[in-house]
Amino acid sequence: MKYSVIIPVYNRPDEISELLASLARQTYTDFEVIVVEDGSSVKSEDVVRQYEPNFKIKYFFKQNEGPALARNHGAIHSEGDYLLILDSDTVLPKGWFEAVDEAVVRDLPDAFGGPDRASEDFSPIQKAISYSMTSFFTTGGIRGGKRKITRFYPRSFNMGVRKAVFAAMGGFAPMRFGEDVDLSMRIVEAGYKTQLIPGMWLYHKRRTDFRKFFRQVMNSGKARIALTRRHPGSLKLVHLLPLGFVFASLILPFDLIYALLVFVDSTKQNKSPKIGLLSVAAAYVQLWGYGLGFVAGLFSKEQSNIDNDRFYR
Repeated sequence: MKYSVIIPVYNRPDEISELLASLARQTYTDFEVIVVEDGSSVKSEDVVRQYEPNFKIKYFFKQNEGPALARNHGAIHSEGDYLLILDSDTVLPKGWFEAVDEAVVRDLPDAFGGPDRASEDFSPIQKAISYSMTSFFTTGGIRGGKRKITRFYPRSFNMGVRKAVFAAMGGFAPMRFGEDVDLSMRIVEAGYKTQLIPGMWLYHKRRTDFRKFFRQVMNSGKARIALTRRHPGSLKLVHLLPLGFVFASLILPFDLIYALLVFVDSTKQNKSPKIGLLSVAAAYVQLWGYGLGFVAGLFSKEQSNIDNDRFYR
């Protein structure tokens, strides 16, 4: 078997159903699916069993330890040469596997990943958050499928890695957040080849309200400090920009110009002034959340003291 799709899930049976339905619509068939329930109180087992006629699928329930160790658990029980790691809040378009396989056969990457998009049926807030996470005005377009990247670090919402490389790296570290970037950085540092596959895009629902989104990006800011401590020299100027934004946004002229740029760009992309306004809010939530998380991370060593041992268990 060539590919093993690994999906950790926590209290989200409705989400996993949508993702599994999109896997059932794929025309490529040389894959298995492994769903790892991470100690959920609302289980997905009945949903998973419904897809047994569609493809080979395995279901495991384990105690709650976080998505990193849930993915490692799935990898242990995988049969594929490549691990394809997805978040439960993603949906695959038709042809996703063909885009992956074409690049894998042609370029032989050791680890790879793709960007995400907003679907037409997303809520206005979901579309605004998706815009914020992929826009040039917030992330420089890096997470939106930008091709000119010196080194690409796959993220676990849409990530592939050769199983042999995953095993050599010891799998994901048991970090609360930032574990996917940590693994990608270890893969790059070990000299393996990583690659962005633009055609490997998928729909990513992300968080459904600004409060949850703020918490997510604040954790990302904290993770950046932990990653810097675990990988000295990895902090770049771009990682400081959200913190700079926090200070710059206290200046009224900057605020007005930035908000107008985001509003116009998002309105044009989404063909909706409402989503344009929500995108302004999403951009501020993202940049302030990340910036404040960055500061909070300076005073915490919670994730920095994890030994780079083998976590593949």
